[in-house]
Amino acid sequence: MRNIEISIDECYHVYNRGAHKRIIFHDVADYVRFLFLILFLQSPFVFGQISRLVHRFVKHLVKHRVFDIDADDISQIVQERYVGLLSFCLMPNHFHLILREVQEGGISRYMQRVLNGYTKYYNAKYEVSGHLFQGPYKAVHIESNEQLLYLSAYIHRNPRELPQWKNKENAYEWSSYKDYIYENRWGELLSTSLILEQFKTKGEYKEFVHTSAAKATDEELL
Repeated sequence: MRNIEISIDECYHVYNRGAHKRIIFHDVADYVRFLFLILFLQSPFVFGQISRLVHRFVKHLVKHRVFDIDADDISQIVQERYVGLLSFCLMPNHFHLILREVQEGGISRYMQRVLNGYTKYYNAKYEVSGHLFQGPYKAVHIESNEQLLYLSAYIHRNPRELPQWKNKENAYEWSSYKDYIYENRWGELLSTSLILEQFKTKGEYKEFVHTSAAKATDEELL
């Protein structure tokens, strides 16, 4: 059992890494697969042949920077969601999410579907077996608005850990930072308003991320 009580309408920092710090995203297809799961499994809505669909989505995403998903399907996901995705960052060997519990048990159900689905895909693709992730995912209750803001900045600055992305995190494809400071690529599937509405402009939020993330301690964030 997880030693944290998850309550409806509360937000949580959810994260995990590969077992023994192993790489969990090797190529674009891997990132797209996980991105698909965290975006489209927010409700009970079930797609058909996910492997076939994701292959098409990869090609479409690379070319057009959006998934080719029917608008009616997206609307149904939004209306029936049991969890809300506020922010994300996918790194080669770990990920960070900010999630809001919409229905009781939503985060637990969502994470089980996301991690089980990605592990099955990964093990089949790379012909391995066993646990991909380092134990159960971690979930930390976000107890204040200040913590929420600093955490969003921390997550959006995470790509700076990669030498090739230092000071270029605004262009990192596998983070929601681009969606906060430019156009939201995922529409209602990514709930940016709770954070962005606290800033006059997207530029002001960008400045906040640039200047404020280092002020929060690891204990506050994790």
